[in-house]
Amino acid sequence: MAAKGERMHIESIELYRVAMPLVYPFTTAYGSDDSIESVLVRMTSGGVVGWGESSPMRHPHYSPEWAAGIFLLLRDVLAPRLLGEEIASGAELQARLGATKGNPFAKAALDTAWWDLHARLRGEPLWQVLGGGGATVTVGADFGVMESLDALLVVIGQAVSAGYERVKLKFRPGWDIAMVEAVRAAFPETVFHIDCNSGYRLADLPLFKQLDRYGLAMIEQPLMHDDLLDHAALQREIDTPICLDESITSPDKARKAIALGACRWVNIKPGRVGGITPALAIHDLCAEAGIPCWVGGMLESAVGASHCLALATLPNIKYPSDVFPSSRFYKEDLAVPEIVLSGPSRITASSAPGIGTEPHPERLAACAVERAVIQ
Repeated sequence: MAAKGERMHIESIELYRVAMPLVYPFTTAYGSDDSIESVLVRMTSGGVVGWGESSPMRHPHYSPEWAAGIFLLLRDVLAPRLLGEEIASGAELQARLGATKGNPFAKAALDTAWWDLHARLRGEPLWQVLGGGGATVTVGADFGVMESLDALLVVIGQAVSAGYERVKLKFRPGWDIAMVEAVRAAFPETVFHIDCNSGYRLADLPLFKQLDRYGLAMIEQPLMHDDLLDHAALQREIDTPICLDESITSPDKARKAIALGACRWVNIKPGRVGGITPALAIHDLCAEAGIPCWVGGMLESAVGASHCLALATLPNIKYPSDVFPSSRFYKEDLAVPEIVLSGPSRITASSAPGIGTEPHPERLAACAVERAVIQ
């Protein structure tokens, strides 16, 4: 599905590590964040600028990577490998970065910038270059751990009234079965699923068997962040589909998960898997195996969210994706135009070349923690 490309001479690369204050803390099984740390990449060729973003968070809780770490790796190792080079495709870019083992979030920052630049040079929106079926995608609502069940029920009611087609709920010890029971009782017809963020172990099988009674669309990443075998064992024991998120860090991990029967859904996040290039490969692998996908995000700015939005237009995206209006998490997005709803549970990708958004210079400067120019 990768688009055909012409050779692209990488003229310059700039890196920005930013801290973006949230309108309220985002709380999951691995902790709470009051701001999102992210790394943005500005890449140029032929006088045209492309932007990429990768947001592994401030600390290595979601994955082994973190924003300050990937900034250093990009500055000292990865970005210099591309500067001044001719890159014809995302696959060629990934090959040039391949000597560095792992580190998909770091590689994603460069890969996403290359794809935006590539699409801008072609004069086409990124979603179209990727082979998307249309600019408008279905998105869902997502709620973290809150101060009370009553508060959670209020915001779910608002999302349902606004027309959201599904709701995702964070699930962790102490915010688990009782929470699901209360939500299902209040909203018996609503499509919703839970996200465990690797907070449980196979020994918690009795708890997951209890969840079968609530008609969840899926259970997202219940077990260890790098596990496949225990997820396969759990899936054999419960009726509710398992969706893998943190465990899918590459096309190879996706291939093994499919072979093991470790999941019935896959959440594709471009940052987690190394960028748009491996995300396309995972999408295609899953489509061939009959495993439907949806697109997740890492609370990126409108830059990263626009890359996710482009992916969400692909044909094997079968569930409302985690792409949110900028106002959901930020008082003011650092990029313009911001992400906005185009209808109930709908967001429409830009028709402008590339991702159709870029950082506002003053907002970027206000959020920047450090900057590097690769020379």
